[in-house]
Amino acid sequence: MPTYNYTARTRSGEKIQGTVEATTKRAALADIESKGQIPVTVTASSDADDGSAKGKSFTWRRTNKISTREVLIFTTELSDLLASGMNLGNALNCLANRQDGSGKDAIIASLRDEIMSGSSLSEALEKHPNTFSTLYVSMINAGEASGALAVVLNRLVLHFERIQAVKEKVIMALVYPLIVMVMGGLTLVFSMIFVVPKFQMVFEELGETLPLSTRILIAISKGTVDYGLLIIILMVVASVLIGNFVKTPKGKRWWHGTLLKMPLIKGVIASGVYANFARTLGTLLENGVPVLNALGIVERTVGNVVVGGEIHNARERVTDGTTISAPFAAGEVFPVMLTDMLSIGEQTGDMSTALTHIAQRYENELDRNVIILTTALEPILIVVVALLVGFVAVAILMAVFNLTNGLNV
Repeated sequence: MPTYNYTARTRSGEKIQGTVEATTKRAALADIESKGQIPVTVTASSDADDGSAKGKSFTWRRTNKISTREVLIFTTELSDLLASGMNLGNALNCLANRQDGSGKDAIIASLRDEIMSGSSLSEALEKHPNTFSTLYVSMINAGEASGALAVVLNRLVLHFERIQAVKEKVIMALVYPLIVMVMGGLTLVFSMIFVVPKFQMVFEELGETLPLSTRILIAISKGTVDYGLLIIILMVVASVLIGNFVKTPKGKRWWHGTLLKMPLIKGVIASGVYANFARTLGTLLENGVPVLNALGIVERTVGNVVVGGEIHNARERVTDGTTISAPFAAGEVFPVMLTDMLSIGEQTGDMSTALTHIAQRYENELDRNVIILTTALEPILIVVVALLVGFVAVAILMAVFNLTNGLNV
């Protein structure tokens, strides 16, 4: 029977090493777990062969970050295991042993080891700031304090599912316009490089004076052919410079402020930001996070630095830790309806419910704005592309008609 070398930890966190005989690695893992130990690595000895390469190490692939969707899957699975009655250490060990080759293997194993060494889950999560946000860690901390970790994990799942749904709606709203722009641009480039030069040769042979529109078209085509590579380089450099500028605090504030003012776009961006603000703040308050701490977390996760700056200013104006509608109303960044609904929640003492209603309102508004955006953008982009392509066709046809008249055909 094949032999496997393993490293494991005891319930007290002590690291141990040993060997075990088993038919497969999965059976070796089960044998180790049956001894009350938590396996960290399992390596097949030279005489072991379970269908994989000999001596292949059963280790975790190291990474510093995993995707939002993988975090959502991990949270869902951990919530289900805890809700079924499994303790946290065993639940993390169960998830760690699944090993699907993704980036989360190393992180889950690290979380399990931290828990077995006596750390809390929130403390373990804090060691992976690139994966688990401040919002995530704070809610887990609140769940541990209240003894309702499984409930909090389930709320986190619902929260991130809603946020992901909002992002997907915005992305889907821009897919069709982007396709139209790309196809229209490729058509124009093809015309400038391959079609117009052929007509130019014919026009030059005939030697007739060309209309202004045709001369402009030929000049653009010639510039595209002669300086196309330079144009591409300049566009790439400009994109990099603009991208770097937008990443700076000043540039990001300018860009986010511009998005909140652009026709058609501003409705989608603003309603998405307000829905995110209400969902996040409501979730934090519902799980017992103090209002000032919750505002600090929302400031960093709201997704727009202009709105985040207003939350920062309002947080500084809040003195009693509960009244937040007045500072928001004074800033004139949040809409009146939102601040009025916040005020009602403060008066009734049920901020979580008020924020839930606010989130639902702006999520519905987001749906309407997405429909308006796609409905308006489609004809606008079609007209723009039609005008550009039409200019090429008209410029060529005018030259053809002019030459035909000159030849008395």
